[in-house]
Amino acid sequence: MKKSDAVQLIFQPLLQQRGDSVWQPQREQGLAFAPTNIALCKYWGKRDEQLNLPMTSSLSVAIPEKGSMTHLTLHDQPDDIVVLNGDELAADTQFVQRIKAYLDLFRLEQSWRLRIDIQLNIPVAAGVASSACGFASLISALNDMFAWQLSMRDLSILARLGSGSAARSLWAGFVEWHAGVQADGMDSYAEPLKFEWSELNLGILLVTEKEKSISSREAMQHTVDSSLLYANWPRKVARDMVIFRQALQAKNFSLLGGTAESNALTMHATMLSSWPPICYFLPETIAAMHQVWQLRKEGLELYFTQDAGPNLKLLFVEKNKEKVLGAFPKLEVSKLFVE
Repeated sequence: MKKSDAVQLIFQPLLQQRGDSVWQPQREQGLAFAPTNIALCKYWGKRDEQLNLPMTSSLSVAIPEKGSMTHLTLHDQPDDIVVLNGDELAADTQFVQRIKAYLDLFRLEQSWRLRIDIQLNIPVAAGVASSACGFASLISALNDMFAWQLSMRDLSILARLGSGSAARSLWAGFVEWHAGVQADGMDSYAEPLKFEWSELNLGILLVTEKEKSISSREAMQHTVDSSLLYANWPRKVARDMVIFRQALQAKNFSLLGGTAESNALTMHATMLSSWPPICYFLPETIAAMHQVWQLRKEGLELYFTQDAGPNLKLLFVEKNKEKVLGAFPKLEVSKLFVE
């Protein structure tokens, strides 16, 4: 099944109501913001690479003020224009090509062109989920511009077609992405969880803002294809998802943080065991990990998680904020829930 087939399944009811006008913009502009999401239980491995269907479910938490603002405008140029943080990107870059291929899913006759202005306040391709919030804001802006009025479930499925973890970047708070079992992917979508945790803080520890040497997409497939440890990954995730729900229900920070750290390290262990091995750790990453472990040994409740990149995200509660900042003065701290 192709991505275009999945799009047709989503739009079938709307096509019956509106006909081909579905594929024509109803407004000259579209605007949407999507927060970046940090996976506590990771998405690593696909059962269908074309549709970005995951091997396992996953769970994330959004950073409310960090993410992507996408502004779409119609224009009469022969090709789309992509502007990232004020700089127009060359048409042949991989980033632009991915966006154009995604837009082509919704313009069957190539009858319109867009200027896509993207404002990101996080590093790009550095393991801070820039693709996730980028595609989530893009599909939300298209939904605005075309007046589709799609459900959040449908938007989550469509965002997933652009970047798997984009399925989770449509909401604030905790979000679960259901792996699903159907071949067409219509049961693989995310939804928000009804848990709030006002004391919870997350800090982004930037080791580097440089683009990572291998993309998450490539690293994921390489790991699935060559890591003997990967066979145990789905069992690890199934166990962790149960524990995360228990931790959220009880607001047990030690359980939440410890499980998130263990989950991240297990994901990276599968990469290290692939061949040739994939290692996102830099010396600074390892040093920061050891610092977290030492601080925890000294009684400070502090945990980390790490995605496919060298940067760490630190988890801690509000009462420990000053101590954490004392140890990591350059940490970018966000309060995850507004009281």
